[in-house]
Amino acid sequence: MPTDIVIAQTTIDDEGRAEALALGAVEARLAACAHVDPPFKAVYRWQGAVQVEREWRITYKTTRDRLPALAEWVAAEHPYEVPEWIVLPVDSGSEAYLRWVAEESADA
Repeated sequence: MPTDIVIAQTTIDDEGRAEALALGAVEARLAACAHVDPPFKAVYRWQGAVQVEREWRITYKTTRDRLPALAEWVAAEHPYEVPEWIVLPVDSGSEAYLRWVAEESADA
């Protein structure tokens, strides 16, 4: 059964900026929580050349209602010309956890 909770992800090439993107979204109640994953190697094509960079992934837990505001905020705060922005539906989960995400993402 689908829920109103989604997981949104972006990546960035600086640990401090990753932490700022995570903290800022939670402080603004755009997401209930955000995880900053350890650095990983990203291999991608950009402007006609293959790039190999170190990046950090930020994973947000939020609601469908708060998603547009979160997406707008990340786009404004993110320095990349084309930042990754992927949204995954949450089909199910612990009722208590999903309720917590909804409560903590609510616009105050």
